[in-house]
Amino acid sequence: MTRLRTDGERYNQVARLLHWLMAALVTGNILGGLLNDSLKDTINLIPLHKSIGLTVLVLTIARIAWRFTWQAPPYPPAMEAWQIMAARGVQAAFYGLMLAMPLTGWVMASAGKYPLTWFGLFDVPKLAVARDSALYLTSRQGHEVLGYLFAALVAVHVAAALRHHLILKDRVLERML
Repeated sequence: MTRLRTDGERYNQVARLLHWLMAALVTGNILGGLLNDSLKDTINLIPLHKSIGLTVLVLTIARIAWRFTWQAPPYPPAMEAWQIMAARGVQAAFYGLMLAMPLTGWVMASAGKYPLTWFGLFDVPKLAVARDSALYLTSRQGHEVLGYLFAALVAVHVAAALRHHLILKDRVLERML
């Protein structure tokens, strides 16, 4: 298969759109998950949280498929090998989390008594999971731990991007703008 090229030093438009769309969805969902308990008396964020999580899952699969059709722009020549390895590790961790978080959420929602809907438009099939099963309990604990890990990784990612842009001035951030 011939791989599409980027437009020079930047990621292509589809990659940039998916990056920023998913950044907004994931950040919003992490915040919603953290704030849900304190807001539950005024607003129920869980249906929205579930719908966004399912959207993230579908977009992640699309993003992975898209990633195989094009070639990412090269890293700046001055970027050290350890930085490139760290960047690739963070990217792999993000993909893993963007799959694991929605999947553990889907398992939890499947064990619940309420239907799992996508923005109220249609029902999403539930997985065969009992509320008292080890799979449910593991998914529930994992979802919470992965959420905190995801938030920490986002903070590291943003800090690294700002370091590249403001201190190193090596145009790494501009590749995704």
